[in-house]
Amino acid sequence: MADIRRFHWGCGASAATGWVNSDILDGKGVDVVADITKGLPLESDSFDYAVSHHALVDLGIYEQVPALKELRRVLRPGGVLRLGLPDLDVLIAAYQRGNRDAFLIDDWDTLSGNFITHMLWYNITKTPFTYEFAEELLGKAEFREITRLKFGHTVSRYAEIIELDTREEESFFVEAVK
Repeated sequence: MADIRRFHWGCGASAATGWVNSDILDGKGVDVVADITKGLPLESDSFDYAVSHHALVDLGIYEQVPALKELRRVLRPGGVLRLGLPDLDVLIAAYQRGNRDAFLIDDWDTLSGNFITHMLWYNITKTPFTYEFAEELLGKAEFREITRLKFGHTVSRYAEIIELDTREEESFFVEAVK
């Protein structure tokens, strides 16, 4: 396992030990400070797998495919990308059921206001995701073997790829192969 290289993109304040951590902002444990839309200062084909949770939502809709292509570039052939993304379908279903408790926001008198604010996360979220849309974007970025997975499950040969999984209730997980 010593030769396994793993990349954590969009780590924010959650830099992980044993990973190459990257974020657009400098911080404790961030190894690579870079804007993925301008390219990562990393060699091509240099990581066995990459993980990103709730970071792609911060990019605009037309920045998604180029960002995914950049993550693909740094993966070795056969490398795996694992994404954890906020599940818009879960939010819509909760809204349709009238389940106010499903939203982490209680700033508004109306369910609609809390739903919209949660979905846009105070206007930080630029691109909401469904699995179907994530699958389309990954395909356009030339990934293959795109698989939806449950929290803590993987189909990759890297069992430890799941160790950064968080936010089970609001997320879907997907893996794709270079």
